[in-house]
Amino acid sequence: MQPLRQSSQGERIGVISDTHGLLRPEALEALEGVGHILHAGDIGDPNHLDALARIAPVTAIRGNIDRDPWAEALPETVSLTIGSLRIHMIHDRKALQADAGAEGWNVVISGHSHKPGIVETSSTLWLNPGAAGPRRFRLPITLAFLWEEAGRPRAMIHPLPA
Repeated sequence: MQPLRQSSQGERIGVISDTHGLLRPEALEALEGVGHILHAGDIGDPNHLDALARIAPVTAIRGNIDRDPWAEALPETVSLTIGSLRIHMIHDRKALQADAGAEGWNVVISGHSHKPGIVETSSTLWLNPGAAGPRRFRLPITLAFLWEEAGRPRAMIHPLPA
């Protein structure tokens, strides 16, 4: 495995979503060395948050399958700042009611669709890390990395073996 590109300007953030009760050893290995882990919902097993927290601090939101009593403590959305990145997480991007630019978010992270993607607009990087849990249809198994470089958010999708 090749070493991850590390930004000298900010820590590397691991972004994972839609584990649906399956936390792959390959995902844990890929996340080793990150400074923070963001889980964009559909966790499925609260023990997985503990496993991720052994790697780095974790910020997680509740997804639509996270309905058991343990998940009630998780917010549906969260806004946070890591380094210079102003990040907003929401499980289903279609449910976003706010204007990212007006809110001052330069990164919006969502999951739900299981489709990995990175879209940059003039003021916002939209990141869906894809799904790291059970394969759905023919979609890849992925997570993502996020960092700040030259004053801008940057991201990459990281495929995992299925």
